[in-house]
Amino acid sequence: MHQPPKPYELARRLRAGESLFTAWMSMPEPLLADLVAREGFDAVTFDMQHSSVDLLSAMRGISAVNHAGKPAGVRIALDAFGDGARLLDVGAEIIIAPMINSVADAKKFASAVKYPPLGDRSWGGNRFQQLIGMNPQDYLRQANEMTVALAMIETTAALAAVDDILAVPGIDGVFAGPSDLSITLLKGEKLDPNHQVVKDAFAKILAAAKKAGKLTGCYAPSPERAKELAAEGWGFITLINDSLMVRGGAQQALKAVRA
Repeated sequence: MHQPPKPYELARRLRAGESLFTAWMSMPEPLLADLVAREGFDAVTFDMQHSSVDLLSAMRGISAVNHAGKPAGVRIALDAFGDGARLLDVGAEIIIAPMINSVADAKKFASAVKYPPLGDRSWGGNRFQQLIGMNPQDYLRQANEMTVALAMIETTAALAAVDDILAVPGIDGVFAGPSDLSITLLKGEKLDPNHQVVKDAFAKILAAAKKAGKLTGCYAPSPERAKELAAEGWGFITLINDSLMVRGGAQQALKAVRA
């Protein structure tokens, strides 16, 4: 008999100090998400900011990932805080919001995805009840702890305000974006997510989060860098995206027959 996934373990594991590796999905195909979820990733995250994943395909993808027994996350589109709440309604466990550059941005994000007293998340949907077997009253009491809201730190302004952003009630932690940090810190000269200025920014973000007692996440430029980031103490780490998985598999197979 199929055993349903044990939901909302992601928040518990991150708060226990584990480093978790997530796959990153940019293709709006639930079957692909299901396939990836059945591998050894700790979670599967959908990117609605820089891909063709829309709200409906993210919802379907979350269901596929949950069915495969894994937790799902979503990076919502820019300023789409309301989508974050809807995705939590259908079973997402972590919401990442891009371009959180100020306390005001962080407050808007937290308000949308956290129930009172931390925010003003609207009540609705019943998918979570099917997933967790929890009655509405118990879910309401525990939802703010069982779900994770990460504010992306990826600009000069966000980096300068990171301590204040982390202090906003309802913001569970921060998620560092190395590509945009390289662009903003190098003043648009080049894209270099492995540049020393990015590593220095990552160190500042990690130290600020640890000082605030908040969670961390980041996008790793490579699996090798992901291993280093885990050793440094980062929590929710993007290991690889779906297009690289598909291309890498294709290239490996073709190399084997054409070498």
